[in-house]
Amino acid sequence: MAKSVDDLARSEGTGSIDGTADLVAREEQVFGDNPLEVRESDHYTHEYVGGFVDKWDELIDWKKRYESEGTFFIDQLKARGVRSVLDVATGTGFHSVRLLEEGFEAVSADGSPQMLAKAFSNGLTYGGHILRVVHADWRWLNRDVHGEYDAIICLGNSFTHLFSERDRRKALAEFYAMLKHDGVLIIDQRNYDSILDTGFSSKHTYYYAGDDVSAEPDYIDDGLARFKYTFPDKSEFYLNMYPLRKNYMRRLMREVGFQRIDTYGDFQETYKESEPDFFIHVAEKNYRTEEQLSAGYSSAVSTARDYYNSEDADNFYFHVWGGNDIHVGLYQSPDEDIDSASRRTVERMAAKVRITPETRILDIGAGYGGAARHLARTYGCKVACLNLSEVENARNVEFNRAEGLEELIEVKDGSFEDIPYEDNAFDIVWSQDAILHSGDRERVLEEVTRVLKGGGSFVFTDPMAADGARTSDLGPILDRLHLDTMGSPGFYRRELARLGLQSVDFEDLSEYLPVHYGRVLEVLESREQELSDRIGEDYRNRMKTGLRNWVEAGNAGNLAWGIFHAQS
Repeated sequence: MAKSVDDLARSEGTGSIDGTADLVAREEQVFGDNPLEVRESDHYTHEYVGGFVDKWDELIDWKKRYESEGTFFIDQLKARGVRSVLDVATGTGFHSVRLLEEGFEAVSADGSPQMLAKAFSNGLTYGGHILRVVHADWRWLNRDVHGEYDAIICLGNSFTHLFSERDRRKALAEFYAMLKHDGVLIIDQRNYDSILDTGFSSKHTYYYAGDDVSAEPDYIDDGLARFKYTFPDKSEFYLNMYPLRKNYMRRLMREVGFQRIDTYGDFQETYKESEPDFFIHVAEKNYRTEEQLSAGYSSAVSTARDYYNSEDADNFYFHVWGGNDIHVGLYQSPDEDIDSASRRTVERMAAKVRITPETRILDIGAGYGGAARHLARTYGCKVACLNLSEVENARNVEFNRAEGLEELIEVKDGSFEDIPYEDNAFDIVWSQDAILHSGDRERVLEEVTRVLKGGGSFVFTDPMAADGARTSDLGPILDRLHLDTMGSPGFYRRELARLGLQSVDFEDLSEYLPVHYGRVLEVLESREQELSDRIGEDYRNRMKTGLRNWVEAGNAGNLAWGIFHAQS
């Protein structure tokens, strides 16, 4: 049963809530004989003991947190016309108090009675606010808290306390159910990807900004992040948390029903994955139609869209790369025509699947539509081209009309991270050298699986990092693409298997990657004077540097490329 403000106020220091008297009074945390084995969603109630809660505000430092955070959360809420907010991870009340000061209607919930008691006290101290506090478990939020809200916030790396995926899904489903039809969930997490992959570092700026206070991992593995908190009086406390990976968290939110999810790094829209201390996810419940999905792009996809829509890029790919199939080719000789080599890739991919006039194909990242025209012309099948560049799509439509193929080929603006087609709509999903541009490749593969019919085929190529390649070896390429990572053969095998695709086959054709980029470089340099009035000098110089980086990395064995074929 939910507890009232009076209950909580009386309980501070006495532990009268839900029979936790001994818990509140106890100053020492209890993790048993082996703290690393403590991986339970309910154990956090034994971690936030009175002594730790009393020091929590030293860790946060409300003033510094206010300055570093700025108006990010307030702006997100006001931009959506939010009035009512449920703060489900109230802690000691920092955000609840701020919401009240900004004129929002706020209800403050938390699973820790000690935290709520401290929050209530802080509300009175900072501005004389009386917080509407509720003791609640996220997994039964609708039972403990009543009503619907314009927004729910779950901040302070709190969601990481849930160790069971079943608990995480249940909690997110409760959040979703308590939001109004157009509500928004804002939830944050540490950058566990960086901690797990490269080790811990912190700018000690945005979240835990207290002076002479440290919050650092004592132990980390894929299933546990045990953090140690040290205060100026030398007291030490620990929290056992689950290390949530960013894209895993995004996937869970989508599977619960949130369609549009924007992820920020330390309050910035653009960032390198390894840089932020924290990720903030802004997830909208509002249902979006196919047309509305086409209009919304993630940061990584937007960057690629702006690039391919530029006049320099369009002229480069049209006049240098072949202007038809703008992907990696299979060369019979180093000086072969790019267009011929590229067409050979299309033919080799098509030979891996069965295509008839009844086959319906989706090409994601279709570029100028060269593969679609070859498939429609050769097999008489219908092809849907999904592509983010309106400039390339306009050329695609023009070429299709010139060949009389407009009845067989549909061209649609859109992102492969939110494919604007119904489930089970296609016999084949096709893609060439496009998925690398996504900042959420897991999401792309999930969308592909969704739109594939049972027994359908996914055939694609993608420039990848070689299995075992170090990120430092790929630095110049990643910087050029404005990406922090690339896929790898191992990544795609693992993810395709996770999604239930069968008979995953990879034809390794990596030796063609440096050959292709070397050939493009040769053509660009040989025609540079001729193209100077179409392609700017700065673009040409950057492109030559970029192409050389691809050639060097490919010849060094740091890159991989080939044809994947998998069946649903």
